[in-house]
Amino acid sequence: MTSKKIRTIEELGEFGLIDHLTGGFTLRQESTSTGVGDDAAVIDHGAYCQVITTDLLLEGIHFDLVYTPLKHLGYKAVVVNLSDVYAMNAAPRQLTFSMGISGKFSVEALEELYGGVKLACDRFNVDMVGGDTSASVTGLMISVTAIGTALKDELTLRSGAKNHNLVCVTGDLGAAYMGLKVLEREKQLHAGDPGFQPALVGYDYVLERFLKPEPRVDVLLAMKEAGIKPDAMIDISDGLSSELLHICKSSGCGVQVYGERIPVAEETARVAGEFQLEPLVAALHGGEDYELLFTVPLSDFDKVSAIPGVSVIGNITDQKGKALLVGNDGSAIPLQAQGWNAYTQGESK
Repeated sequence: MTSKKIRTIEELGEFGLIDHLTGGFTLRQESTSTGVGDDAAVIDHGAYCQVITTDLLLEGIHFDLVYTPLKHLGYKAVVVNLSDVYAMNAAPRQLTFSMGISGKFSVEALEELYGGVKLACDRFNVDMVGGDTSASVTGLMISVTAIGTALKDELTLRSGAKNHNLVCVTGDLGAAYMGLKVLEREKQLHAGDPGFQPALVGYDYVLERFLKPEPRVDVLLAMKEAGIKPDAMIDISDGLSSELLHICKSSGCGVQVYGERIPVAEETARVAGEFQLEPLVAALHGGEDYELLFTVPLSDFDKVSAIPGVSVIGNITDQKGKALLVGNDGSAIPLQAQGWNAYTQGESK
């Protein structure tokens, strides 16, 4: 008798694990329009849809309290979920906030955390309607569930990309990852010399992009005003390369993007140089930018190009699953998902 091979989680990776564990589930309710596999689940209520998304943040995996202020953490925990709702072209309405806390936290510390949660709720007009609190022996754990709504004909999934669609991104990419690299460097220097004072002057932009991301509701409003409805959309949490491949998988299409068109801020490029890292690598694989990646019809080129903060970086092809990065010399190399993976990397993120 042959023994059954025991697989490690690392072999499958985060998304492979999700596909493996959820592949046997069937959708039984008529109201369940979209289940696992998009930025949010979609519940059909007739003329409108409800979208629901959940994120889990663990101390030592997703954040490091050595350099993450609690108020920033509370704010970020909320907005990364709101970003998923916005990526469905929906408006967030309510959220629940749950946490596991250890005895090391004072009431005043938790007030700081909730101060960030309240700031995000106030800024994006979202109601905090519940949650749960538990003791923890392994540090701080946060779970946020965000609920939003959209008219059915305005909802945007990952699966709607069409051949010849333009591929667009908002803002610039790679900054959050470089902010993390700076913080990790200063943490290591401090560990070697307790009297060391972190040198953070001149890194304001990349640090803010990592510690206090902002969902791109401004671009969604501008697109609506311009009469543009994306065919497919996703937020960039795991890196541009990973998100492009998600769209290809869900839409049954291919994509080609041009390296010289991928937006990278000047400060991001400068910091990447300090770490002897190619800025494009940070943009493709860094993650946590929480910008929007979306596709629109070719006929919308003039309108989408006129929106501040939007870059057209490529196009959708009919070559299913084939994602290519085109260099300045016209050569093309396959894109691979090399974004952050909690099961293979120990860096807090």
